[in-house]
Amino acid sequence: MSFPQDTKHESQPSDIEKLDADQTQLAELALPAFDDPNIDKNEAIAGILEDDSPYPEVRSAVANTDDPDIPCNTFRAWTLGLIWAIIIPGLNQFFFFRYPSVTVTGIVGQLLIFPLGRAWARFLPNIKILGVEVNPGPFTIKEHVLSTIMASVGYSSAYATDIIAVQRVFYNQTFNFSYQWMVVMSTQLIGFSVGGIARRFLVQPPSMIWPTNLVTCALFNTLHAQTYAGVGNRGGLSRERFFFYAFAASAIWYLLPGYLFQALSYFSWVCWIAPDNIPLNEMFGYVHGMGMSLITFDWAQIAYIGSPLATPWWAEANIVAGFVFFFWFLTPVLHFTNTWSSKFMPISSRGSFDNTGHAYNVTRITNPDTTFNQEEYDAYSPLFISTTFAISYGLSFASITATLTHAFLYFRKQIWTQARRAMHEQPDIHARLMAHYPQVPEWWYAIIFVIMFVFGIVSIEVWETKFPVQWFILALVIAFFYVIPIGMIQAITNQQVGLNVITELIIGYALPGRPVAMMMFKTWGYITMAQALTFTSDFKLGHYMKIPPRAMFWGQVVATVIAGTVQLGVQAWMFTNIPDMCSPDQKDGFICPGTETFGTASIIWGVIGPARQFSKGQIYYALCLFFLVGFICPVITYALSLKFPNSWLRYLNFPVIFSGTGYIPPASAVNYVPWAIVGFIFQFVVRRRHFSWWTKYNYVLSAALDSGVAISAVLIFFVLQYPKNGTIGVGLQNWWGNTVMWGTADGRGTPLMKVANGDFFGYVLVTFRRMSSFTDSLDI
Repeated sequence: MSFPQDTKHESQPSDIEKLDADQTQLAELALPAFDDPNIDKNEAIAGILEDDSPYPEVRSAVANTDDPDIPCNTFRAWTLGLIWAIIIPGLNQFFFFRYPSVTVTGIVGQLLIFPLGRAWARFLPNIKILGVEVNPGPFTIKEHVLSTIMASVGYSSAYATDIIAVQRVFYNQTFNFSYQWMVVMSTQLIGFSVGGIARRFLVQPPSMIWPTNLVTCALFNTLHAQTYAGVGNRGGLSRERFFFYAFAASAIWYLLPGYLFQALSYFSWVCWIAPDNIPLNEMFGYVHGMGMSLITFDWAQIAYIGSPLATPWWAEANIVAGFVFFFWFLTPVLHFTNTWSSKFMPISSRGSFDNTGHAYNVTRITNPDTTFNQEEYDAYSPLFISTTFAISYGLSFASITATLTHAFLYFRKQIWTQARRAMHEQPDIHARLMAHYPQVPEWWYAIIFVIMFVFGIVSIEVWETKFPVQWFILALVIAFFYVIPIGMIQAITNQQVGLNVITELIIGYALPGRPVAMMMFKTWGYITMAQALTFTSDFKLGHYMKIPPRAMFWGQVVATVIAGTVQLGVQAWMFTNIPDMCSPDQKDGFICPGTETFGTASIIWGVIGPARQFSKGQIYYALCLFFLVGFICPVITYALSLKFPNSWLRYLNFPVIFSGTGYIPPASAVNYVPWAIVGFIFQFVVRRRHFSWWTKYNYVLSAALDSGVAISAVLIFFVLQYPKNGTIGVGLQNWWGNTVMWGTADGRGTPLMKVANGDFFGYVLVTFRRMSSFTDSLDI
């Protein structure tokens, strides 16, 4: 009888229903607990089906396998890591005080460690020292990762070293090395303890992809992979060969915009046409203008704010939209209507001005003990800043409130889920593979925090800093409070919201007239958060590359301590042995531009105080409205996204819009618009139309371009520019046009040296050098 058969058939789900149920279950496993603009439902399901990450960009750069037996925490890895943890931070600290400066980045260490590790494995005998093998076999990818993290965790100048330099240069305070060491260690490592605790929010979830790490992972896999790793086409040019071709091309090309034809870097062609037209130069100039000339052939300019091949396209679109509105529309409107008396100043400048349009002389308003003198201030002038500088402050205000609102509206479920969830319950393959390794106990981080907290209290209480302990605690509370929301935004968008301005604002109102206290509050409030996210980013790199967490912990802590100590030693040596250190006319260029900026900020915010600039009735009071704007904007977009869940509104991210232009000034359109154009080509067009090529080569190309430019820039400085009285640089210039040295006599590009013998190539070089000076006519 057919009836019972029909009843049975109707009571069972159909194949289509089963497929839909399976798809729904897979989607629940693959999709995060918030509306992630990086996610693609079909790609996420494909990743789960392949037992891989739900994000194709992660699958393209990170292998979904692991061999726990690969050597990692070896004598060789520690030796190479510590050597470069001394060399790279020491060099960067030395050149930090020089203008122009050279920065040796972590990617340089990554490239240089690789051949050293291979040479070690090949030539050194495998003897034992205290029972530890010196040469345990081939140099492994995990050893390389651990060494690179140790070399790069403290590669840049520690923020707190500027406190010490400013105290010496501006306030004639030279405290002993114990004070300096405790301040640097405390500011560097308190953030480490916070980052370790936050790892379940920012490392374990697969949605926290940390895009910059994908470039590093792609380079590691390219250098070490014996077989293809990642999704995409296995055929064609190998990743390794592609990397070296792109690396060589970028290194060679950078000689042109970086040294020979610098006009290719600042291709300010409109300013060449009318160099004396001030409004035109304000719009099209690069240095003191809005940079509407747009063209650059310099990857260093394009990647100045980060690699466009690593940042998701939707985030780049948010940033460039914010740039266009705030700096190409609002800034010219305010400037040319003379708001804040702005027409008497450059439209874009990092400096401060008095009521005559000259540079603000802060010594006129301070007493001999650096405290504020109200009578002299009233007799002198209020402080004025350029329109772009003022807008950048307003956007910093907006980003602070927008970050909290956005995090609550979009990430509250994710934060609550991660707060309750054990780390081994994470769904993606990388978390499951990392679960095989012993995790770092929470009390290890707690011990680091307690020690560094004590260092902080001792340094501010034993020495005369005028910084109350309760404000030190408040600075840490601010940093802790913002780590998770700012970290989630950075992990998703590759953009970090800074806390430097808001910390300056708070302490400036609370403790006016105390510049050292202002610098300390700013450092502990801002750098604690920034260091926490630096360590967290490294943890994510270790998570991707399957580095044992305990090896990561000790490698980061020890390398940070060594790097900070080396930087303090280099700084002390420089101030002792370099004559006229930090003076404007120092003969070797050690004029300390960063220290000057930091010190000026300490007087503006710590001596004058924000109450005389941003309170009601003061000149920049209107900028406080940005706090309200930042609070409201995410609410509006969230409400609209609920009504139109599948529209483009889900990609609007106001913390990114407000904070993405944080490099302005000194950055301009040449750093933003070409960056967004390159990002659109590779992250949108190529990704959609040539997905197989993109998955195989995109991050490798980014690593090649970044590393090629970095290596070339270092060589240019040490071989061609720095030995200005030697033979190498002069010899090249003599070969290229029979010239000796180049410069400008009047700021308009007039060559100091004439071309000998009518040499054609020398004429070309003079022409390009002359064009290089026309960044805008205001740069005189």
